[in-house]
Amino acid sequence: KAMATIWLETYDLAERTIGDAPYSADAQSAGWRSLKNLALTYLMAGEHPQAPAKAQKQYHDASNMTDRMGGLSAIVNYADAPTRAQALADFYQQWQHDPLVVDRWFALQATAPSTRVDTVHTLMKHPAFTLRNPNRARSLIFQFCMNNLQGAHTTEGYEFWADQVIALNDLNPEIAARLARAFDNWSRFIPSNRDAIRKCYERIQQHPPLSRNVAEIVTKALKI
Repeated sequence: KAMATIWLETYDLAERTIGDAPYSADAQSAGWRSLKNLALTYLMAGEHPQAPAKAQKQYHDASNMTDRMGGLSAIVNYADAPTRAQALADFYQQWQHDPLVVDRWFALQATAPSTRVDTVHTLMKHPAFTLRNPNRARSLIFQFCMNNLQGAHTTEGYEFWADQVIALNDLNPEIAARLARAFDNWSRFIPSNRDAIRKCYERIQQHPPLSRNVAEIVTKALKI
C-alpha cells in the first residue's frame, strides 16, 4: 500500500511537471515521460483503483507517441479483455497508415502477458500482417517468441516457433536464421522445456531444403 501511494504521487508529480508544455525531446522531458509511464505500469500492475482511469486519460489525451503508447501499453498489459480490445482497435484506426507505428502495435500485443499462440495466429490473419515483410515478422513473431515468457515457453509455443522458422526459411532465409537462434540456449532450460525445444530443432532439421544459415544454426544447436 505504501508503494502504491509512492507510485501514485510519482505519476501525479510527473504529470504536473510536464503539464501541457509542447513536446520536447530533451533529456529532462524524456526522463519525466519515462518515469510517468513506469509509475503508470506499476499502478496498473498493482491494481490501484485510480490506475484504469489514469491509463485511459493518458492514452486519449496524449500529445506525443511516447505517452500514447505508455497509456496503451498499460491498458493492454493489465486491463480486462474488452477494454484492451477497444483501445487496440481505436489505436489501429488512428495509425493504420503509419507502418512503423503499426509494427509497434503488433509488438505490444505479441509481448502482452495474456497473449498465447492462438492470439498470435489470430494476429497473423490481420490484413496488415504478412510474413513477407521482415519488420512485420519481427514485430509479431520475433517479439512473441523472444520476449513473451509466459506465452512462448510452452510446448505449443515452441512448436509455433518451429513452424515459423520453417515458413520463413522458404520466404526469407536470413530472417529465418535469426529466428532459429531464439532458443539456441535450450540446454539451460528445465528438462521438459529442453525436450520440447530439441524435438522442434530436430523437426526443423528434417525440413528440406534448409538454407545454409538455418541449417548451420540448427546443427550447432543440436550439438549442445
